[in-house]
Amino acid sequence: MAVSTLTGDSFRITFAPLSLEEVYRLADDGANGAIVLMSGTVREQTDGKPVIYLDYQAYEPMAIEVFKQIAQEIRQNWPDTNRVVIHHRTGKLEIGEISVLVAVGCPHRGEAFEACRYAIDTLKHNAPIWKKEHWADGSSDWVSIGACEEKH
Repeated sequence: MAVSTLTGDSFRITFAPLSLEEVYRLADDGANGAIVLMSGTVREQTDGKPVIYLDYQAYEPMAIEVFKQIAQEIRQNWPDTNRVVIHHRTGKLEIGEISVLVAVGCPHRGEAFEACRYAIDTLKHNAPIWKKEHWADGSSDWVSIGACEEKH
């Protein structure tokens, strides 16, 4: 785990299950008026195709650097940000398991929501993280997480 001693931010790539409570605690700060926490989970289908499980891989050193850059950009756009926490899981994940947790602590809820959304959107586009989807029909395919566009 990378922790910035200057900001108290936390960045992690791990095989271990992710903890909502830990990420919330790491984002907590007495100056916060809001903590927004986003949890990404493995869903049971992609575009109507049943998924059995996912395998995640990451180029950890570069991914951690991307996470740090995201935190720097957040502070440029939302200078009152107190904490940024980005933890991503690798390995085999079953349906319903948490693949990524992003938490941002700020004095006000608006900036916390905006910064958290910025963090996950930027992570998905910039971090060297890939997932292999294993489908019910026995097929599988590697996809960059940036290729997994969110439908609005």
